Amino acid sequence: QLQLVESGGGLVQPGGSLRLSCAASGFTLNYYTVGWFRQAPGKEREGVSRITSSGQTTYYADSVKGRFTVSRDNAKATVSLQMNDLKPEDTAVYYCAADSRGGWVRDEIRYWGQGTQVTVSS
Repeated sequence: QLQLVESGGGLVQPGGSLRLSCAASGFTLNYYTVGWFRQAPGKEREGVSRITSSGQTTYYADSVKGRFTVSRDNAKATVSLQMNDLKPEDTAVYYCAADSRGGWVRDEIRYWGQGTQVTVSS
C-alpha cells in the first residue's frame, strides 16, 4: 500500500521549535515534489511549503517565511519541515503531500499523509 507517514508533531510553547518528517511506504519520495499543508479547526487546508524532487526549488507561504525551512534527504528518502519561532496561529494538523506529475493543485495531489497535530500554546 502506497502511503505517506508524518512524524514529529506535538505541543510546544510560543517561540519554540518542532521538526516534522515525512517518509513514504511502498514507494520512494526521491522522484516527487513534496509539500506540507496545514489545517486549523474551521479553516481550509492551506499550503505551507514544498520542495521539488531535486531540492533546488522551495516555496513558502508568506505566513511562515523566515521561520520554517523545508529540506530533503534523498539518501534517506525523507522530507523535513523545521519550524522555528512557532506562534499560536501555527496550531493545526500538518499534512505531508507528494506528487510526481509536475502540477501542484491541492485537490489534485496524488498522495497524502494522515496528518500530525502541532499545538503551540503556553
